[in-house]
Amino acid sequence: MTSSRDACLALLGKDLRVELRTLRSLPAMALFAVTTFVIFRFGLDRTELEGGLAAGVLVATLLFAAMLAINRLFVAEHEQGGFELVRLSPVDRTVLFAAKASALFVYLAVLELVAVPIFALFFLESGAALAPLVPVLLLANLGIAVTGTLISTIATMSSARDLLAPLILLPLLIPLVIATANAAEPLLRAGGPEYDRFGTWLAVLGLYDLVFALVGYAVFDFLLED
Repeated sequence: MTSSRDACLALLGKDLRVELRTLRSLPAMALFAVTTFVIFRFGLDRTELEGGLAAGVLVATLLFAAMLAINRLFVAEHEQGGFELVRLSPVDRTVLFAAKASALFVYLAVLELVAVPIFALFFLESGAALAPLVPVLLLANLGIAVTGTLISTIATMSSARDLLAPLILLPLLIPLVIATANAAEPLLRAGGPEYDRFGTWLAVLGLYDLVFALVGYAVFDFLLED
């Protein structure tokens, strides 16, 4: 019998291979992020941003770029009978949740490898804040991945998938957005990175991630039944 770990890795590998072949999500996410940065640059008529404004532009852009991948996360399973295969397979159904959340986490990390340096080029005096931003973005990615996977499962069952996912997901992500922006704000100040309550906000992000990971693990099996 296939172990849950092997099944999860197989599903994750399948999703990453499909994305590499088709490039359905990542190019659109990157293009959206870069275009949004250009709009902010000329719309705000600013070549430099700092503090809360810089954090808000970065976090909002990455969040809405993530929505493009979240809306398509379970399209293949819904259209090609993947949900039925998982129901019939002799493994824990939550492996699909873990695999999809992991794939979304990878997409977000790749997006940030492209988008964050461009953000720094457009708006920051130096790249000194980029290294301290890494743990903030990784924790934010994890929260978006587990919450986005959970909501994408619900939305995929509806014909109004593209509308339903943002309407349910965005309110749930408000605490994550607040924590991420507050953790990033002192790192993006003009005088260089500062660490006011940095650890506190990282702890809030970690708690958010843990809560929604446990919720997803607990309810995902029931969502597939419906």
